[in-house]
Amino acid sequence: MKPIILHADLNNFYASVERVLYPELVGRPLAICGDREARHGIVLAKCEIAKANGVKTGDTIWQAERKCPNIIFRPPRFEAYVHYSKLVRNVYANYTDYIEPFGIDECWLDVTQSQIFGTGFEIAHTLKEQVKSTLGLTLSIGVSYNKIFAKLASDLQKPDAITTIYPEEVVTKVYPLPVENLLFVGRRTAEKLRKIGIYTIGNLAETDSYFLEKYLGKWGKILSSYARGEENTPVRHLQNKREIKSIGNSVTYHKDLKKYEDIKRLFYALAESVSARLKVANVGKATTIKIYVKDKELQSYSWQKKIAPTNLCEVIAQESFMLFRERYAFKHSVRLLGIAVSGFTDGIEQLSMDSLLENKQEKLEKIENTVQQIRAKYGFNGIQRGILLQEEHIGNIQAERLIAPAKIEGEIVDEDIKDIKTSDLKEDGE
Repeated sequence: MKPIILHADLNNFYASVERVLYPELVGRPLAICGDREARHGIVLAKCEIAKANGVKTGDTIWQAERKCPNIIFRPPRFEAYVHYSKLVRNVYANYTDYIEPFGIDECWLDVTQSQIFGTGFEIAHTLKEQVKSTLGLTLSIGVSYNKIFAKLASDLQKPDAITTIYPEEVVTKVYPLPVENLLFVGRRTAEKLRKIGIYTIGNLAETDSYFLEKYLGKWGKILSSYARGEENTPVRHLQNKREIKSIGNSVTYHKDLKKYEDIKRLFYALAESVSARLKVANVGKATTIKIYVKDKELQSYSWQKKIAPTNLCEVIAQESFMLFRERYAFKHSVRLLGIAVSGFTDGIEQLSMDSLLENKQEKLEKIENTVQQIRAKYGFNGIQRGILLQEEHIGNIQAERLIAPAKIEGEIVDEDIKDIKTSDLKEDGE
């Protein structure tokens, strides 16, 4: 029996949730963005009306206003988005236990054993109508026999649509599509493929896989099999959650950084985000820290070191900055900085003599817990570190970045959760 795989994608998810919560926004151009008052936030998501006016994910607020003068901005409400994401997955769980999230607004579902509810197409239609009637959200659903083609199908018609890619439809529906439509073929990989005459998924499918492996490395052969529909990775069971191996964040700054004090300031902003995400992930404390640096010549570097177990912003920022000073020669100014932490303790720690003799760690934890409580009540800007107030362009990096196990410049991501710039991600809900 051929597997029956669905890929369900919530349309314009952030904006759609805002409209459910605030019905007066229906029919009006809407964008979800970062720090509105400081006017240096970026567009994280937008509705179809804003998109039709040229607004893109990653636009600054002033760019969005120039393209769509009557646009309404709303701050991100991640708690609400997570809540609705869970509600939608509860609907999915009525039909299958095999549900694999792909970001907050997308899931694969294996309904092969769910045919008591009908065919794959009929189940997709039931899900779409139930989510719309009970939650006020719309879905685009792809129906196919593997995860790659199910995802591809869901992208072909939006919003509020169902698209099939059955085995007999591959040649007519899939092969004529641009090669970059295939999941995990990013911009750089597509450019490399076009240089050797591969413009469509069909071209990729028909190219010798061993040649592609020599040209692109091991992923060349894998992408070749994906193009031919030979991908057979199973959809994970609900109870088989993806292990988080690393948590991080990076940012390409609006200007090149030439001074240590600017580098330190940006590391603190990144550490705020990494620390917050680490605590939310509930994986204990981190024992390894890694920094990423890209200079103005676009040369990339990365270094890592072991650290005492921590989940504190202060410690993560200090260790990152020290590692930078130790390893980066500063021949060129810096374009991008990133921090990632790993080696999680899962709540199991061995106390050292130093930790028993001093209570510095405990004091820092109390301070950061207090900061977290203030921000929960009054927002991110309710309390700020003094070092961050010296630079107007540094806002809430956590709110202006998304986490997704997705594509990074055409490379296939492993089981780690990767943090990438909003501009590198697919447009929300598209």
